[in-house]
Amino acid sequence: MKSTVTASALFALLSSSSVFAANLNIPMSFEYLAVDGQEVETNNFTHKANLPLTEGEHKIAVRYSDMYEDDISDSPNFATSSPLIVTLNVSGDHQYLLAPKSDVIDPKGYAKAPEIVITRKDGGNVHYSVTHTQLKETSLVSKLFGNDNGVNLDEATAAVTADKAIPSAPAQKATAVETMTAPAPANTADSSAHAKQMLQYWWMNADEATRKEFMSWAIKQL
Repeated sequence: MKSTVTASALFALLSSSSVFAANLNIPMSFEYLAVDGQEVETNNFTHKANLPLTEGEHKIAVRYSDMYEDDISDSPNFATSSPLIVTLNVSGDHQYLLAPKSDVIDPKGYAKAPEIVITRKDGGNVHYSVTHTQLKETSLVSKLFGNDNGVNLDEATAAVTADKAIPSAPAQKATAVETMTAPAPANTADSSAHAKQMLQYWWMNADEATRKEFMSWAIKQL
């Protein structure tokens, strides 16, 4: 009698929807940011392609990020989109596949307004919607030059997928670079754009040792 109860309990456990979860797969050119109010843990060395999902509706934040070669400098650059919020209704133990709507010929152009489709591996119907956000991530350059309008992207996407208010951009603070620079001209936007271009120019022409030294200094200014 005891063995029968144990076997029945095991069968019920293995048959539950919590064990047999669905799965969402994304290509190398996309990355997970958050799901249902929780940040998705990733790292710079491995690509997280699969996300297990239980039955029901889920809000998933992803973004497009792929490398392309600059025709002018012949050096690699990254094309990164603002986050997309995918609302996916999971029904059953199925594998869902996210992919660009068509082949990406121009990564930089695609990143401005990425279009995606979600299909099911078995060909079944998929109920989902996609919302494009305008969230901009805080960048090192923006922080250095004091015109940071970004947010902590992980926190912001977690808030959006949990249907909470989007965190506002952090307050500005003076940096060492700001202190050392001369007073800005009347056209602050042009001055900032020029400063960024100069920084990018010197970065692209610096050797590895100089880049590491600069990064060490820059991080201490944040």
